[in-house]
Amino acid sequence: MLQAARELLAVRTPLDAELMVSDMIGAWWGRRVRGGDVEQVLGEGLVDYAAKAGTPASLTLLICLAYLGTARQGAKAEGAALAMMESGVARPGWAERVGAVKPSGCYVSRDTYGDQDTVICTFAYRWGEGRRSSEAIEAITHGRDRHALVMVVDHNMSGMARDAWVSSHVDKLLEKARAEAAANPMLLFEEIEPQQARALLESAMKATSEPKTPPPVSDSYSAYHAFARSRLKALPPGRKRPAPLHIEAPYSRERRAMLAAEFLASDAAEHLSDPSAASRCADHIIDYGCEQDFSRPLRVSPTKCETFLLDWLPRKVMLTTAEQEAMPHVLSAWARFAAGRTGLPEHGLRATLDAVWEATGKFPEAYRDPTSFGLDRPLLERLLPDGDLSALARRVFAFPFLQGMHGDIDLDLLNPADEADRRTLLEIDHPGATDQEHLAWHEEIAARLWDGDPPQLWEAAQRLLDLGHDRHDVLHVLIEIAERIGGDPDELASALDDIADIPDEI
Repeated sequence: MLQAARELLAVRTPLDAELMVSDMIGAWWGRRVRGGDVEQVLGEGLVDYAAKAGTPASLTLLICLAYLGTARQGAKAEGAALAMMESGVARPGWAERVGAVKPSGCYVSRDTYGDQDTVICTFAYRWGEGRRSSEAIEAITHGRDRHALVMVVDHNMSGMARDAWVSSHVDKLLEKARAEAAANPMLLFEEIEPQQARALLESAMKATSEPKTPPPVSDSYSAYHAFARSRLKALPPGRKRPAPLHIEAPYSRERRAMLAAEFLASDAAEHLSDPSAASRCADHIIDYGCEQDFSRPLRVSPTKCETFLLDWLPRKVMLTTAEQEAMPHVLSAWARFAAGRTGLPEHGLRATLDAVWEATGKFPEAYRDPTSFGLDRPLLERLLPDGDLSALARRVFAFPFLQGMHGDIDLDLLNPADEADRRTLLEIDHPGATDQEHLAWHEEIAARLWDGDPPQLWEAAQRLLDLGHDRHDVLHVLIEIAERIGGDPDELASALDDIADIPDEI
């Protein structure tokens, strides 16, 4: 990377340099390293290495990292760069303007469905007075001074940032966005307050960084991540979300129940033949909109309905046979009901209903009834009292003995969600065990697996099981780590992430 930084000495503008370094440090974005945080191991390691080199290229790299790096990287890079400048190391003339930008306007292009926002934030470099005034005039005249950061926010993926890029053709970009909105009644383009843009995009970038598996972002996102993160800091801070998003206050249980009752009493639902199943399906639809779509249960779109039916339900919710049969029909009725409430254009409603119809044929294959795995429904109801289908595997791993007789104990009557019954089940799982402290740790791990807290616990267990290790050996590794780390949740999550195999001493 330090060798590649020599190219920085040949660029002519701070924008080119910032984009080059953002691309460079994007090489490790979203990756993991054993023994520490990637931004500390690689990012701060690069700063330390560049500081020792003491060359013009390393100084230029440090100047860019002071602006584009994380807070720790920026502080270290700034200190090292100042020391090198004091010692007389040369730097390019544009270096003093790295990051010296001011926002000139923020805009959003959104579809009527509310599926995604394309946010455009425009910036211009600040120019000093005096000897650089002619240079400033030339740069502005040739368009080198202005640029736009463009980010796409996907509201069907928890509001995460899915794509990012930069354009120096600001006027053409805005002209094209306005023309597309004018030609397409399903698009809206408008200017928003800079603090609204910052709040939305910071939230979106946070959502993108949270998944432990690689998020579904564009190929270019990592290259622009550092640039975008730093540019957002140039926007004025604010707590407001953009008003056009129609983000609502969280729905209470009472409000959700009232909305379900209004739907079931509406003309849209009059053809549903099983009121009981329809009511439960409506509850799932509303819960999905409230918990996965920023409290917007009435927002419907082709993509949202397809994601709900073919992705979220099969992973998260245990449905009865009647609910499985009713769900596509209830979803279609809900789309009609919601469209009437939100004013979704007829064209949008038809497209949404077509998408539900297409997904209906795929739903029986996408939704695998857990009873088809050989598990009877009473057992499933004990393992999944909350209906969270995604918890099934880890709870079966935590409590493998739930059926039959053990001596005079009827295992079918024990409830793994109950603390007393849970202790009995674990004692049965460890016959002859007398170490109460060790059993208490098994109980701690079982409770964490039951709740999925932290998620890395089950992820680590699966990795070890995939390597062919015995279940009890895996449990003992998890206990050893939890006992060693103590109560710090971040350290526990990090230690679990680092597990690649069972140490020989376990």
